Amino acid sequence: MKKIALVTGSRRGIGLGIARALGREGWFVIVSATAPQADDLLDELHGEGIDCVYRKCDISSAADRTDMIDWIDRTYGRLDLIVNNAGVAPAVRLDLLETTEESMDRLLNVNLKGTFFMCQLAANRMIDMQSRGLSDYTPRIINICSMSAYTSSVNRGEYCVSKAGLSMVTMLFADRLAEYGIPVFEVRPGIIRTDMTAGVTAKYEKLIAEGVTPIKRFGTPEDVANCVLAAAGGLLDFATGQVLNADGGFHIRRL
Repeated sequence: MKKIALVTGSRRGIGLGIARALGREGWFVIVSATAPQADDLLDELHGEGIDCVYRKCDISSAADRTDMIDWIDRTYGRLDLIVNNAGVAPAVRLDLLETTEESMDRLLNVNLKGTFFMCQLAANRMIDMQSRGLSDYTPRIINICSMSAYTSSVNRGEYCVSKAGLSMVTMLFADRLAEYGIPVFEVRPGIIRTDMTAGVTAKYEKLIAEGVTPIKRFGTPEDVANCVLAAAGGLLDFATGQVLNADGGFHIRRL
C-alpha cells in the first residue's frame, strides 16, 4: 500500500500545490476542504496521474476533525503524514484599533484551535498505529504557518496572532512527540501568489520590486510544496521542530 497523506485546505492555492507535489512523488493523497465535494478537481488530478480522494472537513468543527481521522483509520488503516494547511484570512482587513471579536474568533477557531486539535488527533492515532506493526511506518506532521507569525501587519492583527500561536503549536508537538519518533515541522510561506493575496497583488508587487525580499518575485505554491517534500521525505527527521522558510529570503535581517 502507498503511504497515506492528508492535506487539509487543499482544494486550491498552497494546499493544492502540496497535494499535487506529494501525489507526483507517489503518495496517496487525501484532498480536503470545506466544500461537500470536488469532483472536477479529482478528475483533473486523476488525469495527471495523481492517486487521491476527496473528503470534506471543516477543521474548526470537532465533529469533522474526529470524523476525518476515524474515516482514514477505517478506510486505510494508516496515516503517514498530515499537512495542516487549512487556514483563513480576515474577511475584511481592519486596523488593529477596529478589529472585531467576530473576526478574531473566526481566525483563532480555524487557524489555531482547529490546527492544534488536528495535530492532537493525528498524533494520538499515529502513536496507536505505531503499535500495529505497519510496514515502513514513519509518521510525520507538517504545519503550514506564515511569515505573519513574526511580522506585524496592523491591518490584520488577528491573522498575525493566529499564526504566531500556530508556530508555538509546532514547537510544542515537536517536543511532545519526540519520544515517539514523530517529527513535526513548520513551513512558513512568505508572499505567495494565491487567491488569498489576489486582492493585494499590486501592493506586494511594489514591495517586491523595492526589495522587501532578496529574491525579487512572488512565491508559488510549488515553492511551499518543495519544503513540504523535504520534510516529508525523512531527511530532516533529526531536525524536528525546524522552521522551513518558503519566503524568498524575507526572514533574513539586512542592513
